[in-house]
Amino acid sequence: MKRKTAKEILADSFRELAQTRSVDKITVKDITENCGYSSATFYRQFKDKYDLIAWEYSRNGAAIMNKVGLGGYVWRETLIEGARYFEKERTYLANLFLHTSGLESFMKYMTETNDSYLQDLVKQAAGTDDLDEKTSMFIHLYCHGTVALTCDWVLGKYQATPEELAEVFEKSLPEPLWKYLIEQ
Repeated sequence: MKRKTAKEILADSFRELAQTRSVDKITVKDITENCGYSSATFYRQFKDKYDLIAWEYSRNGAAIMNKVGLGGYVWRETLIEGARYFEKERTYLANLFLHTSGLESFMKYMTETNDSYLQDLVKQAAGTDDLDEKTSMFIHLYCHGTVALTCDWVLGKYQATPEELAEVFEKSLPEPLWKYLIEQ
């Protein structure tokens, strides 16, 4: 049986609290008291609650993105799985979108994380360690747009299914990126 790590337990505690409270009102003390850990244990794992949020999103995003190219797993499947994750986590993500701001903005972090994963994926597909600036800009633009649309969708502006959202993401992929993500 796999036991949860301290990071996973702290993240579970935070998510549990976030079900009933605004994330900007949750303190490290609240998180640690909820799971029976000390603040010292928290700070050995994370620098603050935003670091915890970032760690959890990165972990979940990596689990989806790292499948691309494995056993015929294609970009469209990644988009659908991502959209299904957003749908499943809609309430939690809405709390993050609405109650983080400035340097701690979850949207900002989500954009940076998605950009980094996509840059790495395209580098791998291109067989290079460096991308030209124009390709990097297309990736950056795409990530900004998909994160903004995801936020609007999570917050109820659009009523699309995860599959419809994934289709919009796929069809809005800039043409210069097709050869790396769609035409594999």
